[in-house]
Amino acid sequence: MNRNELANAKRVVIKVGSSTLTGNAGTSLDGQAVAKLVEIVAGLKKQNKEVIIVTSAAIAAGMAPLGLVQRPTDLATQQAAASVGQGLLIAKYTEELNKHGVVASQVLLTGDEVEDSVKRENAQRTLFRLLELKVVPIINENDSVVFDEIRMGDNDRLAALVAKIVKADLLVLVSDVDSLYDAPPSQVGAKRIPFVLSLDELADAKIGGVGTSGVGSGGMVTKIQAAQIATSNGTAMLLTDLVSLKAALSGEDLGTIFSAN
Repeated sequence: MNRNELANAKRVVIKVGSSTLTGNAGTSLDGQAVAKLVEIVAGLKKQNKEVIIVTSAAIAAGMAPLGLVQRPTDLATQQAAASVGQGLLIAKYTEELNKHGVVASQVLLTGDEVEDSVKRENAQRTLFRLLELKVVPIINENDSVVFDEIRMGDNDRLAALVAKIVKADLLVLVSDVDSLYDAPPSQVGAKRIPFVLSLDELADAKIGGVGTSGVGSGGMVTKIQAAQIATSNGTAMLLTDLVSLKAALSGEDLGTIFSAN
């Protein structure tokens, strides 16, 4: 998929991370960031595209109401924060999508539910029907009950698996970094990688870890892993930030495209 073809993607899965939606650790959900993302999604819907959002930030959104100034490290508090924050998160998405006349739905999944064949078929059937009904599914990891996934910060992987089961044309990872670079972006001389034809090309790249916001739990490594899942299943992937998202989806030379195999 080249940049001109991005605009032709019919079914799009957009994953947005905690760092994009919440800012620094301890802050509440950034309503303006959610509104900006939803505005872009509504624009895609007006073009008769099908859009699924995979969202992080349940734990981060629950931190401020619980008086937490740092992301909790113990599982029980993480799950408690997720339980508080998930309601706030879906309420904000619903509110913003309603402004554009778009109906939202909440779908909570775990890795098991997209890897087990029976559960996967059930999830697939539900998502396909929601798309037929012109709904925008808002998917999140079921953080309040899941164990392994919550420790991996793996919504990047979840988004790639969702893209696989719905046969998406494009997976978009919205990060706090605008593109993939051959070294940490803050490093002098780091060069943006605009297009990745094969992941073998990244053998010499110095891929960074978790971002600096303090609320995310993934990192560039999980995004490369998501790219591997998506591209090997015929779905192209775009990595960019929220500021560049609209223009990148329109075909401008922004972000990094991972070509589908």
